[in-house]
Amino acid sequence: MADTAETILFHVSHRLAIITLNRESALNALNRDMVRELAACLDTCRNDEQIDALVLRGAGAKGFCAGGDVRALYHQAKDSEVDWPQFFIDEYRLDFALHTFAKPVVALMDGVTMGGGMGLAQGVPLRIATERSKIAMPEARIGLVPDVGATYFLNTMPIELALYVGLTGVTLSGADAVACNLADACVPGEWLRDFESRLDTLEDASSLDPLARIFVPPSDVRPPAPIEALLPLIRRHFAAQASLEDMVASLESDASQPIPSEQRAWVEATLTALKAGSPLALNVTREALIRGRQMTLGACFQMEFDLVTRSIRDGDFLEGVRARLVDKDGMPRWVPPTLDAVDAGRVQDFFDSAWHGGAHPLSDLGDGPGRRYG
Repeated sequence: MADTAETILFHVSHRLAIITLNRESALNALNRDMVRELAACLDTCRNDEQIDALVLRGAGAKGFCAGGDVRALYHQAKDSEVDWPQFFIDEYRLDFALHTFAKPVVALMDGVTMGGGMGLAQGVPLRIATERSKIAMPEARIGLVPDVGATYFLNTMPIELALYVGLTGVTLSGADAVACNLADACVPGEWLRDFESRLDTLEDASSLDPLARIFVPPSDVRPPAPIEALLPLIRRHFAAQASLEDMVASLESDASQPIPSEQRAWVEATLTALKAGSPLALNVTREALIRGRQMTLGACFQMEFDLVTRSIRDGDFLEGVRARLVDKDGMPRWVPPTLDAVDAGRVQDFFDSAWHGGAHPLSDLGDGPGRRYG
């Protein structure tokens, strides 16, 4: 099979399909055509008996995938184009297909791996991070909610950690991602660069263990994960029963005390992150993560589609993207502007689906696999 498109490259070596997101200038951010071409590549891999496994990687050394092309989505929604929701339908179907794919899949999370990139990576059985990895779900900063299955895969972590990662959009290192069960190994980036030269030693591409030996060096030692030292603080400030206002008040109380400099740096950075996000999106995110803990993968994707489309039509997404990515004034005018002004009823309205019964565009997905806990 030749290259399917300029932005998606596809070739097969030693029965291993290698799929490259080839939009390096945009950190391999996904647009509609890329999502559809990736889905076509998966169909090819699924049906070709000469392909035993596949690898997902990003072009260049800076990133696997920075997420979806939110600027393009912003302009489509702002110009009242009617078909922009189809991007999410296609993207979520692609992500679900990776979660349920019958052949082994490896995701090389080298460099920036955020948003839609996490949606691709978190559905596969072998997720490889590196010392260059920058892993995050920063949607609340632009008035959106973590999606692409995040209400499912973030919940493989303890709820306090899931809330911390989902609400603050904190950037995790590769070692942090392993500690958070968002990666299976953290290896030197240079080891991944020439993995194709080791394929001659691949005994059986259809089995995960031989594949892992291609991507994880024999002397693999995980580097220290800074987040592990922060777990007591995260548990204290991000309890499931705490509201967003409670979390901020708890952090501000710590900030007013004489605490160690490392702890103060984390408290202040966390407060800054929470105060930077859309108050409405933060409250919807908190509720979605708590609900998602009891839901199947398919149900999570349906919920996320409802929340994302509502956020774009009636939430803070357009304003968030304008302020952060279009005009870049860094001064989003959130509605409402503060956490204490968020109406609980409006938050709950986001969870009232516009579709009922089998009418939802993702109702045919099924449940999907069980969660993979670390």
